[in-house]
Parts: sequence; C-alpha cells; structure tokens
Amino acid sequence: MKNLLAFVIKNYHWLMLLLLETVSGVLLFKYNSYQSSVWFSSANVVVGKVYEWDAVVRSFFSLGRVNEELTLRNFYLERQVTQLRRLYGDLTQDTSIVQRQQLEFLNQYQLIPAKVVSNTVNKTDNLITIDRGRADGVEKDMGVACGNGAVGVVYLVSDHYSVVIPVLNATSSHISCAIRGRGYFGYLQWYGGDPTVAYVEDIPRHARFKRGDWIETSGYSAIFPRGILVGKIEKIYNSADGLSYRLKIRLSTDFACLRDVVVISDKGIGERLRLQEEAKDSITMSPNK
Repeated sequence: MKNLLAFVIKNYHWLMLLLLETVSGVLLFKYNSYQSSVWFSSANVVVGKVYEWDAVVRSFFSLGRVNEELTLRNFYLERQVTQLRRLYGDLTQDTSIVQRQQLEFLNQYQLIPAKVVSNTVNKTDNLITIDRGRADGVEKDMGVACGNGAVGVVYLVSDHYSVVIPVLNATSSHISCAIRGRGYFGYLQWYGGDPTVAYVEDIPRHARFKRGDWIETSGYSAIFPRGILVGKIEKIYNSADGLSYRLKIRLSTDFACLRDVVVISDKGIGERLRLQEEAKDSITMSPNK
C-alpha cells in the first residue's frame, strides 16, 4: 500500500493529465455532433479491420477441415452421379427398386477421412503415408480415394498411421477397372515416368468404346466399390500379342498435390476375403490337382 501511495504521489501530475484528457475527450465527443460522428466513423473502421484480420486468421486455420469436408463431398457426389447415370440408362425397370438397391449398396461402405503426411511421385514404386491407422478403423487392403478419384490400397497399418500403395507403384498396384457405360474391364497398370498417365491392360478385342470415355473401378475386387473415377482414355493400342487392347489414360487424381483422402471401409470385406482364401485353399488341396 505504501508503494502504491508513493507511486501516486510521485506521478500525480501525469495521472491528473490522463484524467483531464479523458474527461475532455468524453465531453468533446458526447456534446458535439461533428466530432462524435468522426469518432464513431474512425472507430468503425478500426473495429472492421480487426474483425477482418480475425476472419482471415480463422479461415486459415480452418482450411484443413474445409478441405477434408470437400474431399468427402466430392467423393459422395461422384458416387451419386454414377448411380444416377445407371438409373437413367435403365428405363425399363422400376427406378424406385433400383434406387433402393443402390442406396443399400452404398450404405455398406464407411469413409474414414485422412491427410497425406508423406508422398512421392518420382520413383518406380511410390508409397503414401496417411495420418489414420488401426485406432481409427483402418485395416490392410482397404481402398483409398480422394475427391477426384482412386488413389491406392492400404498396405501397412500401425495404431495411428498407414502406408498406402498408390496407383503410381509399378510393382504392386493392379486395380480392376472398367470402361464407364460399356461394361468391359481390365486392370490398371503404371509403368513409371509421367505421374499423370497410366494404362489399362487386357481390354477384350470385341469391346466397343472410343477416346474420351471414362475409366472407373469395376467393383470386381474386394477393395473398391464400382464407379470410382480413375481417368479418361487418351489413346488406344493393340496389346503385344494382339489379342486385346491397351488403353492409355489420363489419371483423374493429381498425385503431385494430394493432401486429403478417404479410406473406404467395407463392412463385408472381411467375409469376402475369407471366402476367397477358403476357395483358393480348397482348389489347392483338391485331389484332382
């Protein structure tokens, strides 16, 4: 208390000046309309700027969440467009029944949003690391996609991270694909080099299609549902043995700037994989072999 009194006594003239300045300002701006309007105008400008800076800061720190929501929304919209295209093309059926079947088909999948924490595109066997793992429901052999299309397949899983084999892996990536609206299918293969281009092999010779047709996942594997975008046909070649077509496609996913992805959790994948393994074991152990 003594220190406070000593401070007031020592600086009383400055404190008196501050008090008088405050009282003068209040009287000036309260009882003079012109000065009052100038004060409020200036104050509004300052407050507006403060709010603007606050909005910019909040927007910057919310970009991650916005990108995650956009990735999920783009994925859902792409799937809905695919389903609606099939409904429109099948005019002879009861569309209400078909729609219920398509919704039931989509409901068996759960999407787990994730962010890419490590990614390469300039190697022969590229790998991607994401920030979701076993604790988040991610398991090996789950498909990974983004808002623009297919990304790859989960290969290794820890508690909080997972390693993904992307389409840009020349050794280990072989995704079953189909020509949208045509029904013919083959498998996707990347041979290194350009990260925007891959090839679809083993398209049958009797297939009818054209440049510009879209390639999507076929749904014949236990990893991806059908209809996830893969790319667009740019060129058509004959295979080395001349028995099938080889399609050069422009990938819809830009792996060089990949940030937000979704892991596709199929509730029935475990049962299907077990059934496939049992079938393989049964064939291997058959006495006719």
